[in-house]
Amino acid sequence: MRRRFSAATLDRLRDLEIEIALDAIATMVKADPAFIPTKDARTRRWHVHTERGDYEILTTGCKWYDTRARVGGGGAIDLTMHLLGLSFVDAVKRLSVQVSSDGRRRS
Repeated sequence: MRRRFSAATLDRLRDLEIEIALDAIATMVKADPAFIPTKDARTRRWHVHTERGDYEILTTGCKWYDTRARVGGGGAIDLTMHLLGLSFVDAVKRLSVQVSSDGRRRS
């Protein structure tokens, strides 16, 4: 029998702010204060370190872009899959453990 994630869990993780997801899955996250967006004023650049290495990530709303790998996507689950090399199921499990139901990182 296959187990499924609840719709509420998936919706919560899909709506999770990218910055919260970065904080939850990375060992180090630092916003680049010198970055000046060119297309959208909401865009931010982050220097991120995970167990798999260092990344430079641009975020705009729920969208993200890895400037070094030249790969982008949308949502916290997709970002977790990319940065940690996880399957969808493992990314959902990891985020579910790291982020509480109110969208805050668990200690």
